[in-house]
Amino acid sequence: MYSQRALTELAAHKAALRGRIARRRADCVLAAREMAEPLRWLDAAAARWRQVSPVLKAVALPLGILLGRAATKRTGLLGTLIRWGPLALGAIRAIRRPSARA
Repeated sequence: MYSQRALTELAAHKAALRGRIARRRADCVLAAREMAEPLRWLDAAAARWRQVSPVLKAVALPLGILLGRAATKRTGLLGTLIRWGPLALGAIRAIRRPSARA
């Protein structure tokens, strides 16, 4: 068996160890908060973008059509590429997909 003196020393060592662990945990919490601060800003910006995004999508389509028409009237080859380019790219991507071949 252990003597009372050894048990008292072990108890004191255990208390000191628990104190160091508590301080290190607190330091880790502070460091994590400091590291997460930019992520909090980024998360808020992403949430705001998700709120605005449907509105922009609804406005972008008619605006894109109007700009496309204006560009096709003014330029020859460039206007044709702007007008038919997205359709051609979509067709090329569909052909290159492995699932499209099967």
